[in-house]
Amino acid sequence: MTDQLTVSVLGTGIMGAAMARNLARSGHTVRVWNRTRAKAEPLADAGAHVAGTPAEAVRGADVVLTMLHDGPATEATMREAAPGLRAGTAWVQSTTAGVEAVAGLAALAREHGLLFYDAPVLGTRKPAEDGQLTVLAAGPAEGRDTVTPVFDAVGARTVWTGEDGAAGSATRLKLVANSWVLAVTAAAGESLALAKALGIDPQAFFDLIAGGPLDMGYLRAKSGLILENRLTPPQFAVGTAAKDARLIARAGADNGARLDVAEATAARLERAAAQGHADQDMAAAYFASFDDHSR
Repeated sequence: MTDQLTVSVLGTGIMGAAMARNLARSGHTVRVWNRTRAKAEPLADAGAHVAGTPAEAVRGADVVLTMLHDGPATEATMREAAPGLRAGTAWVQSTTAGVEAVAGLAALAREHGLLFYDAPVLGTRKPAEDGQLTVLAAGPAEGRDTVTPVFDAVGARTVWTGEDGAAGSATRLKLVANSWVLAVTAAAGESLALAKALGIDPQAFFDLIAGGPLDMGYLRAKSGLILENRLTPPQFAVGTAAKDARLIARAGADNGARLDVAEATAARLERAAAQGHADQDMAAAYFASFDDHSR
């Protein structure tokens, strides 16, 4: 292929691993690194080189893609990678890091002469594995020819939100989208919890709303995970969702909007995590409705 690149993926959790596989499948040379190396090792079978350090992973790369837990983890990793970075490399920052953190990461990129792209993705495990993510991207026009093949490999659609990655316009849009996803997930869990508490068969609820404006595929998908005990492997883990909910609530507060649902959802997810559900799908927030969290 004419657009073959060397792409370094730092962070090979649920999303990063799937993105790395699709990059390799698209013909790119892929290097991967993860702080827990065992999570990166399976990608060797997909043709990726598993690096021992961030600096080794990024050396000579055309594009560095970060998909880590949060902003502080991303900054720490890129500082470790600094000895291997070269000026002019494109940095695609796909972690949901929050508006303030993105500004700090953009400053780090300027420090090392990198082309910075704020590029979070919309989608969970299955869309990531299928290369069907939606990429939300902001960054300079001069490097878009380089990063577009990366976006095309991991996603079905790219939505450009601006040319200044430091402003975090892509992250801002991602937080708005995630606020809806998290609210719907929390509401689905509470409806099922209330049905259980009141002795109502959940199917009666689904039959009641079927085909009307209150019905939605996402409600049924998340409810199915709970009712059929399919919470692992997670599409989007409770622990990560709790982090995102806190970022959303903070972004609202910092910009003059009180987000009661986001605050409550964050607390609900944190309670579920404390009950032992942190690594299950975020639908497991359902259990936060009960003191007996095995219900």
